[in-house]
Amino acid sequence: MYNPKSMKAEEFIDHGEVLRTLEYAEKNKNNRELIDKILDKARPIRDGKQVHCNGLSHKEASVLLASEDKTVLDKIYKLAEEIKEAFYGDRIVIFAPLYLSNYCVNGCVYCPYHAKNTHIPRKKLTQEEVKAEVIALQDMGHKRLAIESGEDPVNNPIEYILECIKTIYSIKHKNGAIRRVNVNIAATTVENYRKLKEAGIGTYILFQETYHKESYEKLHPTGPKHNYAYHTEAMDRAMEGGIDDVGLGVLFGLERYKYEFAALLMHAEHLEAVHGVGPHTISVPRVKKADDIDPNSFDNGIDDETFAKIVALTRISVPYTGIIISTRESEKVREKLLKLGVSQISGASRTSVGGYTEKERPKDTEQFDVSDQRTLDEVVRWLMAQGKIPSFCTACYREGRTGDRFMSLCKTGQIQNCCHPNALITLKEFLEDYAAEETKKIGEKLIEKEIMNVPNEKVREILKNNLNEIQNGKRDFRF
Repeated sequence: MYNPKSMKAEEFIDHGEVLRTLEYAEKNKNNRELIDKILDKARPIRDGKQVHCNGLSHKEASVLLASEDKTVLDKIYKLAEEIKEAFYGDRIVIFAPLYLSNYCVNGCVYCPYHAKNTHIPRKKLTQEEVKAEVIALQDMGHKRLAIESGEDPVNNPIEYILECIKTIYSIKHKNGAIRRVNVNIAATTVENYRKLKEAGIGTYILFQETYHKESYEKLHPTGPKHNYAYHTEAMDRAMEGGIDDVGLGVLFGLERYKYEFAALLMHAEHLEAVHGVGPHTISVPRVKKADDIDPNSFDNGIDDETFAKIVALTRISVPYTGIIISTRESEKVREKLLKLGVSQISGASRTSVGGYTEKERPKDTEQFDVSDQRTLDEVVRWLMAQGKIPSFCTACYREGRTGDRFMSLCKTGQIQNCCHPNALITLKEFLEDYAAEETKKIGEKLIEKEIMNVPNEKVREILKNNLNEIQNGKRDFRF
């Protein structure tokens, strides 16, 4: 029985409720009166300087997803753009993944790290190798990492992950520093989540892959990840362990996209109902080619147009949540999605263990093919050409503005007086320390223009002073 407040996976992601939702959506996909009512509910409500959004339930959003009307799609895109602008402005946060180890005991059929893959070289970074990778990432200009690791209690125990986090935070190379480490590792215990929290992590990220229980068990035939309930209930344990920023994700292409979309929103609703705060981020990767993995062997792939619609509806449904698109996607796809709700992207990613210290991009240990292979400088310049503000900001995490405190900041509109100036400060750092001359020229003009978009006059004056201090060699200012 469906119950968003239940702590049991099969009750807050109730299979019957998903099917009823899809049936309801199909029945009402041409009901223009209902569709207009849903769109009206989702529109931003302005009260003076504050902006509020109601979001949409999984049922309402599924009706919009089912609609095949071109005029409805245009309204969805326009609304997604409006909501993104209201809460995140033109800021795009940039990060990079760091793969620590590809040792894995699971049998996931869509991942080349699966235990039965005997020809892929297995590698685990030593602390010296972690240091070298981090220095390479700092030399690009990165300030925020998402660490990744296969599940292997012998090779990759929690102690190894914690040691790597400590190493990452300890490295200060030239003007470089990793200021936030997000963690994407297998579902674990409340005790281990407490240890991650104590280590100073940012967001704990765990992709569900698929919410369809029967498909999930077939796709994960062996290993601890086979346990659907343990995996799906991981975010509740993480929050119990004190981690209040969690990131959800579905691997689109494994199961029917309408099923996954409804269930993903149900998971977000569950977190809100139980913990009072929804997911900090939602990732929407698609199955990609890698080593012995052929994405065409999965018959639920989605085209670019459907993918864009999913991203736009995610933004409309959970307006305060960050949406992440990785380098799995091409420059062309990412460019379109920037307008429809994406607020975080990876840049210059290498998805192999030890890949950043290699001159040539390694292929033999990649978790998936990287479609967007541009340098970080090229990505920054491209974002600015789109009218976006590349942000390396980690201030909210370091100031304790996480979980419900971040959401409160976002919902009251005060984010403009924090995130906007912080984005400009971190962009200025990048321009001074890492940017090519042409990128620097474009960035300086952008910063000059964007200073005037900081609403609070006092904040604006402090920002100008901080920017001057950065030019004179000082670093790490934040609001």
